[in-house]
Amino acid sequence: MATVAVIRFPGSNCEFETARVLEASGLTSSIYNWNEIQRLSDNRADAYVLPGGFSFQDRVRAGVIASREDIMDLIFEEALAGKPILGICNGAQILVEAGLVPGWEPGSIQAALSDNYTPGRSGYLSKWIYLKATANAIKKCPWLSAMNGEVIPVPIAHAEGRFVFRDEDMEKVEAHIGLTYCDENGVAAEGWPVNPNGSALNMAAIMNSEGNVLAMMPHPERAFHLWQVPPVIDGKWGEIRRNASLKDLEEIAGPGAILFQSLFQYLEEK
Repeated sequence: MATVAVIRFPGSNCEFETARVLEASGLTSSIYNWNEIQRLSDNRADAYVLPGGFSFQDRVRAGVIASREDIMDLIFEEALAGKPILGICNGAQILVEAGLVPGWEPGSIQAALSDNYTPGRSGYLSKWIYLKATANAIKKCPWLSAMNGEVIPVPIAHAEGRFVFRDEDMEKVEAHIGLTYCDENGVAAEGWPVNPNGSALNMAAIMNSEGNVLAMMPHPERAFHLWQVPPVIDGKWGEIRRNASLKDLEEIAGPGAILFQSLFQYLEEK
């Protein structure tokens, strides 16, 4: 059975949920602390996840201290070897700060996750949004290969989730978009509320050139089960949730499950 390592830093708070949904997807998952470098090196996994949270209390800026920890050298090595790597929320911030995405020059920081920009609002933002994968990401990214046009609702919960780039790099960015914010029908629209934080090009997730490393701000592990989906949301998944029986709530996978199912299928075929 394929193995996935979940990397826990001081301040991570989504490691157990992430490990559970990986197990529920047919994968074997183990949690490794940031300082268990030898243990992880002796037990190289087939894929790696950096979960959400507030590593090192988001001091200096979100993800930057964790990105300098020695364990990231091993993650960097595995990424260059083509292993699937996923960073969720704070994990995405760590991957950006480590220079793993967009990865035009691996190890060099070429993007930033800045403060949310929403009219009349500031600071931490928690709400359900809608996502779709780009055609390029469906082809290249092991975490998104099963989406195939699917629009999924998942929650966001962050204060620094706005992807920004240098003006001179913008022409290169589009090829690295993994997921974009959209409405319940899959239509993208600039600005609030479809784009919840002001990210460039409606970007919710960015990948490296090879597609094996994905940094996403929304939380798919918090939408893995149908019972986690709010009945009041619009679109297909809101209707499924409203019409679900108690048995359905236990047996039907939620919208966020598709990312972990994608990984399972990818590793099964390797």
